[in-house]
Amino acid sequence: MGNTDSAVVQKRMVRFRPDERPAVEGACDRLLGAGKVLTLDALKASMAGAASGSMAERVHRASRRTDAGGRGGDAGGASREQMLVFLADVLRGTAEERAPVVAGMAAPAEGEGAVAAGDVREFLEDLVSAAIQTLTSRGRLRGWRPDRMGDGARRVKLLAEQLSSELKVTDQGTCDIPAIEDWLFRTPGIALYLDLITSEGLGLHGESFTRLVSSCVRQGPTVLLVRDSRGYEFGGFASQGWDIKPQFQGDTRCFLFSAHPSLRVYTYTGYNEHYMYLNQGQQTMPNGLGMGGQLGYFGLWLDSDFGRGHSKARPKCTTYGSPQLSGEEEFVVDALEVWGVGQPPENQQTSVKRSVLDADPETQAMMEMTGKTLHSQGLREPEEEEL
Repeated sequence: MGNTDSAVVQKRMVRFRPDERPAVEGACDRLLGAGKVLTLDALKASMAGAASGSMAERVHRASRRTDAGGRGGDAGGASREQMLVFLADVLRGTAEERAPVVAGMAAPAEGEGAVAAGDVREFLEDLVSAAIQTLTSRGRLRGWRPDRMGDGARRVKLLAEQLSSELKVTDQGTCDIPAIEDWLFRTPGIALYLDLITSEGLGLHGESFTRLVSSCVRQGPTVLLVRDSRGYEFGGFASQGWDIKPQFQGDTRCFLFSAHPSLRVYTYTGYNEHYMYLNQGQQTMPNGLGMGGQLGYFGLWLDSDFGRGHSKARPKCTTYGSPQLSGEEEFVVDALEVWGVGQPPENQQTSVKRSVLDADPETQAMMEMTGKTLHSQGLREPEEEEL
């Protein structure tokens, strides 16, 4: 969290755990991309699997109305500060703080002040539908099949009506912010639905450097695939499991690659042995995951401040001979995947007798795909039983 953030933003962000803050900030940076505000198109693209276009419009409208201590965007979208406050209020806020958010989602685009009860019910129908869509697309309904449950739209209306039954409406058929606050306090299900679609729609769940580390450490050979906020796709192949330590690791079988906009593979140049690097929680050494180059100047780097990275290669990465892989030297991660392509290492005592030719057939295949020759094939030492 930067020192330039407003006092309102800083006050809200302390509600997140230290390991959660990089994920929240990274999601905001990813959504904004190279722009200064979150556009409706970018939000719709992010929430496509979790909510309808109308629900995305509600989120966008509410985020633009969020008070971030004078750090607002423009008519086209919400600023980074507004998004951070919006997420803090939705995910960690009190009923008092969530009330303006819900009012902003429920009211029409031109609406101000009190909200019509009918608009609140329409918002609830959108919210419930989005929750069902999210759970269905993520495979989290545990056997429930919405397509076999009859008239789903009617059931959504019934649930929305039940949820709004506790809302105190004036004789004019409207409700103000205090009434919405009281309603949210007595109807906790609304906050659960908001948490679900916001976290899933903006990709907040499970996004952390700690999770990345757990997917790599001592897991055997892996392929890392990254897409940055400009649409560039690239990654690296690690020939062995990662270890957390301040020294470089790996061997000559490692390589970097680009997948879009060009498809290329960049193998070991022989210049240095800076194949792989992984460190965490240190004061004097870089914390993050890197491949190639040198400390602070990696061919591919993912910072422990999750969601950020760099690809520095002027003119080329010394270890792999790769150019800049990302759209910009310093990039924001849009998507990240780690794939295991071999068996996790066995116990040292049982694996020491095995040839590398037998231990990692998947690694052999990856090497052969890149044109590497297995010079030791057929030249293995005889097994003890054969002596």
